[in-house]
Amino acid sequence: METSARSPVVDLWKREEGILSPRCFARRLGGSEALVMRLRNDKKLEKHEGCVNTVSFNSDGSILASGSDDRKIILWDWDAGTVKLQFHSGHINNVFQARFMPLTDDGVMVTCAADGQVRQVNILQGGKVCTELLGEHEGRAHKLAVEPGSPYIFYSCGEDGTVQHFDLRTKTATKLLTCKNYQSSIIHLNAIAIDPTDPNLFVVGGTDEYARMYDIRRYKWDGTSDIGRPVNLFCPAHLLGEDHLGITGLAFSHHGELLTSYNDENIFLFQKGQGLGPDSWLGPNREGFSPESEGPRVFEGHRNCETVKGVSFFGPNCEYVASGSDCGRLFIWRKSDAKLLRAMDGDKYVVNCIESHPCATVIASSGIDNDIKIWIPNSTESATPVNISELKHKRRNRFWQVALPEDLIAQVLARRRRRRDDDEFEPSNSELVNLLVQLANGDDSADENSGQSSEGPGDCQVN
Repeated sequence: METSARSPVVDLWKREEGILSPRCFARRLGGSEALVMRLRNDKKLEKHEGCVNTVSFNSDGSILASGSDDRKIILWDWDAGTVKLQFHSGHINNVFQARFMPLTDDGVMVTCAADGQVRQVNILQGGKVCTELLGEHEGRAHKLAVEPGSPYIFYSCGEDGTVQHFDLRTKTATKLLTCKNYQSSIIHLNAIAIDPTDPNLFVVGGTDEYARMYDIRRYKWDGTSDIGRPVNLFCPAHLLGEDHLGITGLAFSHHGELLTSYNDENIFLFQKGQGLGPDSWLGPNREGFSPESEGPRVFEGHRNCETVKGVSFFGPNCEYVASGSDCGRLFIWRKSDAKLLRAMDGDKYVVNCIESHPCATVIASSGIDNDIKIWIPNSTESATPVNISELKHKRRNRFWQVALPEDLIAQVLARRRRRRDDDEFEPSNSELVNLLVQLANGDDSADENSGQSSEGPGDCQVN
């Protein structure tokens, strides 16, 4: 029997003796690896009529909000598996994110979508819903970041490279910046996150290698200038100067650690102090440039080539890292050593969204399927950790991936980079044409050499 000071048995004894408070006991138990190894798909929430692009719990975890390509928002009693409320978002295109505002008794939400709009939702007594337009981006608005503990302040980012600041007290949208690289080209933004240890700091990521950190205190509210240069930048050393990748997901832990998820690459965890400094925008080849000697922690095994995927921490103390994958699985790593623990089948095609419950060991996931999966630790048997070297990725048809021209371009660039890396030569123009044909025909043979799909529920099959 395990006898360490952090064993569940010892913790239970400490709770019964009054040495450990019930709150601390619950947090320790919630972060137990034994529970993570017993996670299974407990139920599916089925009501949407399109891909589910966003899932988000309210502050106490009793309600799950979801948004979809069907432009609807649904509020779920996820435990019972029933719908509490559903309504049209007011958007005219796919809903990309829907979030509850803190300290509003779940009566105020904010949303963004592929139509570029940022909207406020007011949920009134009797289930009546009013939505109103707060601001717009030129192009798709991918993500929102709500200031911790504030019922009024949140940010949005979009493919026009802008970050907007919203204050619900005045219903105003303020453009803080247009994100550009060192060649003055606009960076299309996919992700934004606020540091919970210092809410003045926020990070954005998009179609280049840098996660850029800004300080809202540098903005001049009289409108005489925007927020200016980043106060810090984050990028793994081996990705500096890489042209064909970008950031799809960002997340901060409770301790201020930063997760970055790159398309066609791995996930990286930066500790405080591991940034490159504010002058890296001058370019990776500037005189005197040298990355930090200690690089970020690397989380490997998933695939992020086809869609805009998020990344998140999991556990009451952010003990784990979670992400979806192109192979339709939900991946969970131990944060402390980047050990891959789980790779669970979660979607027929792609898992994009992972949302951790704020209090319990529960995960909601969604992707290309029209449903939401709820994961709880109720398996009768404990899973065994996944061996990355034996991990097999599914083959699947790509017919849904090329609905938009920019998606097609992104996939061609990703394949081009993989071929360049694998074969050590730059594909010719004729080969790029062949890639276009392969994508249009749903041919996976160009770069899917990793085996067959796993069968049945649970973790991926290994040799």
